[in-house]
Amino acid sequence: MQEKIKKAYNLMESCSLCPRRCGVNRLKGETGVCKAGLLPMVSSFHAHFGEEPPISGHKGSGTIFFTHCSLRCVFCQNYPISQMGEGREVSISELAEIMIKLQDHGCHNINFVTPTHYMPQILKAVCAAKERGLNVPLVYNCGGYESLEALKILDGVIDMYMPDMKYSDNAAARKYSSASDYFEASKKAVKEMHAQAGDLKVVRGIAEKGLLIRHLVLPGNLAGSEAIFDFIISELSLDTYVNIMAQYYPCHLAHKYPELKRCITHREYMDVLRLAKERGLSGGFRQVLATIDRDRIPEWTDNLKE
Repeated sequence: MQEKIKKAYNLMESCSLCPRRCGVNRLKGETGVCKAGLLPMVSSFHAHFGEEPPISGHKGSGTIFFTHCSLRCVFCQNYPISQMGEGREVSISELAEIMIKLQDHGCHNINFVTPTHYMPQILKAVCAAKERGLNVPLVYNCGGYESLEALKILDGVIDMYMPDMKYSDNAAARKYSSASDYFEASKKAVKEMHAQAGDLKVVRGIAEKGLLIRHLVLPGNLAGSEAIFDFIISELSLDTYVNIMAQYYPCHLAHKYPELKRCITHREYMDVLRLAKERGLSGGFRQVLATIDRDRIPEWTDNLKE
């Protein structure tokens, strides 16, 4: 584990923790696109019951929400945290203590939300927490814009990966998330995650290990859902769990883009579900249609078969 931590911190010296490869020296407090420095920043932590059913279970997922993000999504629903820096710096020992508190609370897992830019610090804190008895599964809940070099360091440490696959259209990724190589980077990253963790393993209703992909349906099919599903069935597995999300809402800077100024329609969402089923994807989750109308917080059905 110490060797992994050393390799991870080396990536911060000329930062290459994400595909942007900003090259700033994070060890000296320099910041790049994500704005993250040397110490991790946390906006909140708690037992979260709004994740997918096998992640939240009946005791909650021990989520730790990290401040800042390597993506610049103009429609981000968490933009005060991801792009405006809401949160506070914590030490490695404090971060380890948070993990222990969540485990002691009874959470089924520790869920690192937007962890990419703090991977070395998380790794070091996990090591400290394990020395204190941390033994629940670890979830890497990320945007899918990941460095292969960084992911390989996590092999054997992370139990479950929950990446977004936001776009198959790089023009859209460039316009809305400032990531012109998003699809290529996310495909490589997700293949590595699947190689490490395999398909999602659920025991008595609770996920223990594996990959769960999230895909947010955007207005006008701007995400290019079909190509994402084609990648999953051809490069991963028909048994891959996919959460097809209906909760898009025009937040943050979305009002500046006419094509993003509205919620998705019921028809748009059902069309994407149909595409997934036609491709043979049946493992995973879909959201109730009331989510589209903002009448309910995100709520999941059991699987894509319904």
